[in-house]
Amino acid sequence: MRLTTKRFATTLAATSVALLALTACGSDNGAAEPSAEASGEASFINAGKLTVCSDIPYEPFEFVKDGQNVGFDMDVAAELAKDANVELNVIDASFDSIESGLFKSQCDIAISSISITDARKAKMDFSTPYMDDDLVLIAKEGSGITDLASAADKKVGVQQATTGEKYGKENDLNNIVGYEDAGLQTQALLAGQVEALLGNQSVLGYAIKDKPGYSVVADFKTGEQLGVAVPKDKAATLELVNGTLKRLTDSGEMETLTVKWFGEK
Repeated sequence: MRLTTKRFATTLAATSVALLALTACGSDNGAAEPSAEASGEASFINAGKLTVCSDIPYEPFEFVKDGQNVGFDMDVAAELAKDANVELNVIDASFDSIESGLFKSQCDIAISSISITDARKAKMDFSTPYMDDDLVLIAKEGSGITDLASAADKKVGVQQATTGEKYGKENDLNNIVGYEDAGLQTQALLAGQVEALLGNQSVLGYAIKDKPGYSVVADFKTGEQLGVAVPKDKAATLELVNGTLKRLTDSGEMETLTVKWFGEK
């Protein structure tokens, strides 16, 4: 469980200074050197590494086990690095920094169960979808919560800056409690600090699968799909990502990973 505050703003400031310094060091004739991305080759912030931003923990997509970053997204990220013939480097970043697009200052891509939305597409590009992921409402048995209407005035836990939070606000949940990550969100329900949870079926279903007395009381077909986020000036990197996702899908490996982390449907 991550309890310390991330130093994303500090990293961003330092990176900005470095970028300004590089900009000042142009060639003598003032002409900009063509980037590798512009010539159709994926380029990386750290040479020899694919640096990936992910909001950890968010089981079963990304979490720490025995000192290692593991999960569905981490397996996909490892395949991306393998196809790029580079080392995988994972940075734990807040979901706010990912959703805003600011991850591009320190990472080549972001993979963190990110739902593809029009608002997010204005700030970043997305790969082809790699998973469908609708929303669910989860509550303790006997709570009296059976749908959004019965949860309207109850304390409902959501993860901040997610589609679950947005959906709850749009559907008149009056007592939403936001949490930085899904681990804290789930713990709040188990500790009785909130009376229900609203979020994606994959994560919340996984969180309660071994917790007797808790169940999905309503699901919402929102048509959500998850994708890998890529900065808008990284067309070659996006092509690399899509190539790997297609390989995993065509070979059946994506289905194998899905069963590994989420079980048989």
